[in-house]
Amino acid sequence: MEIIISNSSGVPIYEQIKEQIKVKIVSNELKENELMPSIRTLAKDLRCSVITTKNAYEELVKEGYLKNIPSKGFYVAKINKDIALEEQLNKIEELINKAITIAKMNNINKKTLKEMLNILYEEDK
Repeated sequence: MEIIISNSSGVPIYEQIKEQIKVKIVSNELKENELMPSIRTLAKDLRCSVITTKNAYEELVKEGYLKNIPSKGFYVAKINKDIALEEQLNKIEELINKAITIAKMNNINKKTLKEMLNILYEEDK
């Protein structure tokens, strides 16, 4: 499972792990009842502490994305994909609103913002 961690993003590492796993679940890259890597294995793969991965998994359990079966491990839980997607869309909307506020404060027009969005969106393809 590919998870990319940025030490310079200002976002706690456990939060980065949690959010990327959520995206993989919502996009169906991780399927319902799929066994997740153990906390130790994920920590080793990501070169971070076991406590960090444990925190990410515990948050995902609290939010209903994973289930913990004692002595067996963590599994992808059955989720309402519509609700999960709506949660992600709300986060995107918040970030876009922040970008718009910064743009307006600096007299950057909508055309330039759209152009930036198009370039950045296509960059990953």
